[in-house]
Amino acid sequence: MATLNVDECRAKFPSLKGGYIFADNAGGSQCLKSVVDAVSDYLLNTNVQLGADYSVSVESTQRVGLGSIATAELVNADADEIVFGSSSTALVENLARAMDGDIQSTDEFIISDADHEANAGPWKRLAARRGLNVQHWIPVALSPNENPYAVSLRIEDLLPLVTAQTRLVAFTACSNILGELVDVKKVVAALRAKAKELGTRKLEVCVDCVAYAPHRRIDVRDWDADYVFFSYYKVYGPHASVMYTRRSSRDDLASLAHYFLTAPTYKLAVGGSGYELTYGCSAVLPYLSNLAGKDDLNASFAAITRHEKALMEPLIGYLLSDEAKARGVRIVGPEGVDGRVPTVSFVVVGDKPFKSKEVVAEFDKRGNIGIRFGHFYAYTLLKQLDLTPEDGVVRISLVHLNTVEEVEKIVSILKEVLA
Repeated sequence: MATLNVDECRAKFPSLKGGYIFADNAGGSQCLKSVVDAVSDYLLNTNVQLGADYSVSVESTQRVGLGSIATAELVNADADEIVFGSSSTALVENLARAMDGDIQSTDEFIISDADHEANAGPWKRLAARRGLNVQHWIPVALSPNENPYAVSLRIEDLLPLVTAQTRLVAFTACSNILGELVDVKKVVAALRAKAKELGTRKLEVCVDCVAYAPHRRIDVRDWDADYVFFSYYKVYGPHASVMYTRRSSRDDLASLAHYFLTAPTYKLAVGGSGYELTYGCSAVLPYLSNLAGKDDLNASFAAITRHEKALMEPLIGYLLSDEAKARGVRIVGPEGVDGRVPTVSFVVVGDKPFKSKEVVAEFDKRGNIGIRFGHFYAYTLLKQLDLTPEDGVVRISLVHLNTVEEVEKIVSILKEVLA
């Protein structure tokens, strides 16, 4: 069983050499030096328009194409099913607008209320434009009397929402606040079966993998998904995002490109992507593939999973301790290290509540550690939990580049702050 050499991993990130503890990784990861080198090399040596016959343009076109090829391998798709954009928010909005012409007046959407607004807002706006019904898949607390914030998305709450009119279900593979892993394959299979039973005209799924991609392998074919997106700047790359669009699903989308651009890959591309950033993204795959020393993505993500579980144990162990519970600490999301990623959120409630902003302020005073508070664009989720979105939750987000020693330091400070 391959293990992760964290020191070797960290050596590939110049920003980690200064000793700062980055614990806001769900907001944005550090960038690989190989990615920065690729971006720089593109701009310095092949910064021309694509598609021309002269040699530099030919090389530039090939380089930009590598971004799609590498991403396709990363998510188990074909290169022509990959669309680059400036952000996940923009890509989903483009998708919703391109889908407008394939929407009927009786269609309905289902959206998860555990999601970042990127995978909810576009569908709510499309529904408002067309006068459609929107159903909400609401996360529920499994033990509300013990911890009303330990909520989870359950398939048994989703399936009753599906009707013969359901056109699209938008949900997250991993909430950027709850940290809960959703069994995408199981959810999609259940949705397909229910839709077949009801005679649904056409049901598609749009899966948000922004908080999932740094921690687990995406496999769009195994999931049987229609649309899947994530942001490379959360996965050690530049500020660019990508969306997988199943070829058969894309056929019915309107094109948002110039009318004379007819290639299917242009449909969701409003203008070109950042060429240098798209090329830079191609450097992420080699790094991830070789984390376990095997050129094997599955082995790499298995090693990541084992290391991240070790990172979570001291943090969640403290948050669930009698000491922390007596102080009013409540985890927001799954209470445990299984079935989740190391994006851990909590609040301090009870007789001596402690604002999330104040907890983070105490960390800021000590310096050299970055954690964060707020709603993290999951505004609807926090409203449902009866939490003030502006103060939100304290979120500590770890990745495989973090060390157990860093986590122990964070826990030590938490104990001081909450004493």
